[in-house]
Amino acid sequence: MKQPITAYLIDEEGDWVARLGCGHRQHVRHKPPFFNRPWVVTEEGRAAHLGSLLDCPRCDAFEWPDHIVEQAGRGQR
Repeated sequence: MKQPITAYLIDEEGDWVARLGCGHRQHVRHKPPFFNRPWVVTEEGRAAHLGSLLDCPRCDAFEWPDHIVEQAGRGQR
C-alpha cells in the first residue's frame, strides 16, 4: 500500500528514515548501486519529497505501527 512521506529522522546508524502517513517508518538510504536516492542527502531534496508516496510493506502485512499498543477493552482482563 502506498503511503505519503510526512517527515524524516536519522536512525542510530546515521541512515535517513522516512516517517509515513500510516505511522510506519521506512529507510530511504542512498547507497548505490543498491539504493539510488541522491535526494535524501540534502535538506532541499528531502523537503521536495515530502508527500511523495512509498510502498509500505508493513501496511500490506496489516501490521500496526510500533508506537500503537494493543489494550484490553472494557470488561476484558
